Amino acid sequence: MIAPAQPDLLSPDAVDDPYPMMAALREQDPVHWSERYRSWFVTRFDDVDACLRDERFSSDRIAPYRRARLDREGTDPGVRAAFGVLEDWMVFKDPPDHTRLRKLLSRAFTPRAVERIRPRIGEIADELLDGFAGRGGTDLVGDYAYPLTASVIAEMLGVPREDRHLFKDWSDRITGLVFGGLGDTDRHSEGAQGMAELTEYLSGLVAAHEREPADDLLSALISARDAGDSLSHDEVIATGVLLLFAGHETTTNLIGNGLLALLRHPDQRARLAADPALIDGTVDELLRFDGPAKTVARLMAADVELRGRTLRKGERVFLCASGANRDPAVFTDPDRLDVTRSGARSLGFGVGLHYCLGAPLARLEAAIAIPRALDRLAGLRLTGEALEWHPVLLSRGMRRFPVEFDASSRPGAA
Repeated sequence: MIAPAQPDLLSPDAVDDPYPMMAALREQDPVHWSERYRSWFVTRFDDVDACLRDERFSSDRIAPYRRARLDREGTDPGVRAAFGVLEDWMVFKDPPDHTRLRKLLSRAFTPRAVERIRPRIGEIADELLDGFAGRGGTDLVGDYAYPLTASVIAEMLGVPREDRHLFKDWSDRITGLVFGGLGDTDRHSEGAQGMAELTEYLSGLVAAHEREPADDLLSALISARDAGDSLSHDEVIATGVLLLFAGHETTTNLIGNGLLALLRHPDQRARLAADPALIDGTVDELLRFDGPAKTVARLMAADVELRGRTLRKGERVFLCASGANRDPAVFTDPDRLDVTRSGARSLGFGVGLHYCLGAPLARLEAAIAIPRALDRLAGLRLTGEALEWHPVLLSRGMRRFPVEFDASSRPGAA
């Protein structure tokens, strides 16, 4: 494929399948300047890997945007407030603030800590499957992947069960604000409204936890603030918002995209069914093959020379994990799904200081949810209906994932 002079990663074809355009850029123009997005796109594995580790590629991109755009343009106060919350997110900070916040959260997401909730993840998966297994069809995102991942992180934070349905609408509206979408003039105002409602809810929940502490993440954050661990009240709220949003968004897409890949590759689905012990490697391969992170945005903190191009201080760079994870220089036959693949690591959860803190939880949820659905929904298949992907630059996931299956699907575990 020949790369167009000005490739558009938000064109309908690229939103449906970004990999041909990523391949063309990787081969022909691996450090590409886009006039359309006023940004660089980097697509080769070695480059993306190195840039993610390089402190000159800064994660601190919200505060400069606010100063350069929002504070000067008389922007709606609600939009400014929403970006103020984003500014306190750990993922948009560099050291030392990033180090401080990550240290406070890291104990909750170690493999050992996450393993303790394995039984509960299985229970939630079975409860959800029980709810639609007899219907013969469902939306695997809206009825399964999203409520499973949202329920897990909500329970960890201490959100009451009866309130968890509220987060889907808030999350959908915030997605365009965080991940960057089409030229939708309403996405900032819609995202700001969703952020305001979620922040107001979390503020009330923090107040309730202050009165009656519990054994959950939110109480732990409040305790850290009160113990003088340099965590402000606003950071407690912002971190709660981040955990509720990021704690399900990525894993929802990992589960949805993973199930889709296995339905489209029945030979690999059969391999996994024949050898369930392959599941951990399968999750790694699904993360590589069509993972939830399409690109990672960085802001240049200094001039950098890369493949004969000068990336100037202040310019935005999209490090394309989806292009890097199919780089033939690293992966043999990279466009083929292979659940027995081993050896090469992908960049699906990032690398370096910003390696995804929730990776152990996401892997475990996917390792439980994917085989559970394949086993229990007999004859699981695509409907033939066109899939609708979120039209955003940073993440890759479906809005809906309609499927059919035999109504006589198997019961859950006793």
